[in-house]
Amino acid sequence: MVSERFAKRAARRARVRRKVRGTDSRPRLSVYRSLKHIYAQVISDESGRTLAAVSTLSPELRNTLKSTRDMEAAKAVGRTIALRCQEKGITSVVFDRNGFLYHGRVKALADAAREAGLKF
Repeated sequence: MVSERFAKRAARRARVRRKVRGTDSRPRLSVYRSLKHIYAQVISDESGRTLAAVSTLSPELRNTLKSTRDMEAAKAVGRTIALRCQEKGITSVVFDRNGFLYHGRVKALADAAREAGLKF
């Protein structure tokens, strides 16, 4: 049986994804958060490829973070995904919150990516 919380997130996700498409020139920055970790991917829906991915499980972040479930971890993932995008020549993305509410760790990741030079 599907929980009510999961069903509500699925509805929000479907509503957002109807409007948000990632192109090769402006890919989609998709965020997923679990209770322990946070993940970010830059995806081109035109070519169906993941262009960059970072999470709190990534080797360069795993050993430097005190905790993988707090705001500081989300900010570190946001900064790192922005740097990876800049290395690949991606300056502008469209943000996909993936059904999660835009506050807390999701907002911290987005703000850190903006501060690091990524345009939304």
